[in-house]
Amino acid sequence: MRYFVDTSFDSLKKSGEELCGDMVQIIKVEDSTVIVLADGLGSGVKANILATLTSRIAGTMIKGGADIYETVYTIINTLPICSERHIAYSTFTIMHIDKYGKAYAVEYENPPFFLIREGKSIKLDKKETLINDRKILESNFYLQEDDVITIISDGVLHAGEGNIMNMGWQWKDVENYLIRSSENKKCAKRISMDLIDACWYLYGCKPSDDATAIGIKIKSPQYVDLFTGPPEDKKKDFYVIHELAKGKGKKVICGGTAANIAERVLKRDLILDNRYINLEIPPIYYMEGIDLITEGVITLSKAVEIIRNYANCFMEEGRENEIKGEDGAVKLSRILLEECTHLNLWIGKAWNSAYDNQKFYSNIGVKMRLVKELSELMQKLGRIVKINYV
Repeated sequence: MRYFVDTSFDSLKKSGEELCGDMVQIIKVEDSTVIVLADGLGSGVKANILATLTSRIAGTMIKGGADIYETVYTIINTLPICSERHIAYSTFTIMHIDKYGKAYAVEYENPPFFLIREGKSIKLDKKETLINDRKILESNFYLQEDDVITIISDGVLHAGEGNIMNMGWQWKDVENYLIRSSENKKCAKRISMDLIDACWYLYGCKPSDDATAIGIKIKSPQYVDLFTGPPEDKKKDFYVIHELAKGKGKKVICGGTAANIAERVLKRDLILDNRYINLEIPPIYYMEGIDLITEGVITLSKAVEIIRNYANCFMEEGRENEIKGEDGAVKLSRILLEECTHLNLWIGKAWNSAYDNQKFYSNIGVKMRLVKELSELMQKLGRIVKINYV
């Protein structure tokens, strides 16, 4: 079976520092995903440079076709050992996962990663290898649907140290937390964000170390077709609605005109849902065979705003981690964030005369800019996006 590897990361930088000393790269190569977490020695600018160097070496070599072992050998022989503290200038974890769930991981002085399956932590056999007198740990394993992997830097384990806890969060404590917290998480972003959020409060909102969590969730492909119209040529109304109807997964329509086209072509009733009132967001509609029908530009604009905030890495206090509400924008955001790995956009290019007298909607470019940003955000979150203009 082919899987989709959903990945995300969130970080905290040490209080008082401008830059985070942890660096993450997520690299898509052919039919696989490579995840790199590098933790530079110390904190601030120096640590950031060391971590960036490590992750960039890994990313550049892997994209260039080098295998992971060759990449690790190069990194190990490039980065020296600190002469005073006798520890590595940068530690790292590199993981390769292919589309069939076959995984290979290399760890160098980073905390062990976590693998949660069906509510249990899975222990893996790891082979110890010496490269240039440096000990690395290798593991080969197979993943299955709904498996959750979490890769952390040591700042996660230091959370609470000298503050809420005497010794900080121990590895076993984090393991137990992940077993409880990851069970109902539908996407990788919620996993990484939730763990870093917990670290933030354990640090008393003033982190004494850089901390990073990478969430990885193994999923079956989840398809969403989204139509916002109308088509430039009315003769394509029938075509686009039938393409939407035969989509592999969820079907979404944004816009009253697009909904009316579906009502006419499919000969199905369009029913207003007035259960959830939000003065800022127009109500949603229901139609047999369509999972969500919303108003157009207002709802799409708010959904893009929600996704934009959600996609940003956790680096400061006061960010809202939960998507709350039941209006059209929230429902659309949840579908795209939690139930979508492949997004197929059907974008009508016709002028919508319903907005002719409203200044805010006086240019069709508003919709096109929203679509462009939505596409970029979804790709930033690792989703596969295809845009069809009609």
